[in-house]
Amino acid sequence: MTSNFLDKVYEARSPNETRALYDAWSKSYDSEIRKNGYATPRRCATALAKFASDLTAPVLDFGCGTGLSGLALKTAGFTTLDGVDLSADMLNGAQNRSIYRSLRQIQAAEQPVQLQGSYAAIAAIGVIGAGAAPIETFDLLMDGLDSGGLLVLSFNDHFLADPRSEGRISEWTDCGAARLLFREHGDHLPKIDVKSTVYVIEKQ
Repeated sequence: MTSNFLDKVYEARSPNETRALYDAWSKSYDSEIRKNGYATPRRCATALAKFASDLTAPVLDFGCGTGLSGLALKTAGFTTLDGVDLSADMLNGAQNRSIYRSLRQIQAAEQPVQLQGSYAAIAAIGVIGAGAAPIETFDLLMDGLDSGGLLVLSFNDHFLADPRSEGRISEWTDCGAARLLFREHGDHLPKIDVKSTVYVIEKQ
């Protein structure tokens, strides 16, 4: 059944359980979500390209998985991509695409961006949410950007039901630490009627 992993992915679990799930999913991941019309990577990449001043500047694809997000970023015109992910098996899929400058496996508790200023933009496409990275990851990503850096991310409908999701964005924007440049609700996995909101945020 093609929805096997999609049925499981939104369940709460530990970081080790999440890594094991995505390792097991890696071989069928692309075909399963493509069959369900996975639209969020294209929407995120297109939105980011509207606000990026230099498409050759390095972009970190955080939670890159098998590289579908990186492929969307490359199609949108971005030329220098680095990827990180929890799952070694997912990273093998990304490596096979030959679109990344570098790929690295990370631990759940690790600060994901260790060299502040290295990236003009960070993409977290379908990464933060129920059964995936916690909302605290948003702070880590924002902390990894210099002033003027961009973060593109998406929250699907499952996560948007939790008020902490957009509430965390508001904590940054309301105090002037960040500026919301773009917000759009639209298709995520249309074949199973799940939508997502895409955001582009500029650190101040």
